[in-house]
Amino acid sequence: MEIGKIVIIGLISVMLGLILKKQNPEWGMYIRVITGILIFFIIAEKLGVVIDIIKKMSDKIDIDLVYIGIIFKVLGITYISEFGAQLCKDAGESSIASKIEFAGKVFIITVSAPIMLALMDIITRIIP
Repeated sequence: MEIGKIVIIGLISVMLGLILKKQNPEWGMYIRVITGILIFFIIAEKLGVVIDIIKKMSDKIDIDLVYIGIIFKVLGITYISEFGAQLCKDAGESSIASKIEFAGKVFIITVSAPIMLALMDIITRIIP
């Protein structure tokens, strides 16, 4: 089971970090960052299955693939910016982390503009 792998990787990295923290504090940060990246790639592999399922669902309910693509882009921006911000926080750089989170929000607004325009179009048709 994949979650078991992730938990084991996390526990091993915590133990290594605690052991190495006493000798060289920088190694603890490196271990946290590498562990985070490793867990991210394990999770990213599983997202392919979710993408296939959503594509099949969109085919059945006849949703334009442009909107599905936008939703995936927004989700990707969200996950990647959150992951990057958490890595920065782990490294003690909360200032950079907040800037990454802000950039992610700006990119989400930019990418989702077509959906907002489509919603405005629907609303203007409904309300005379």
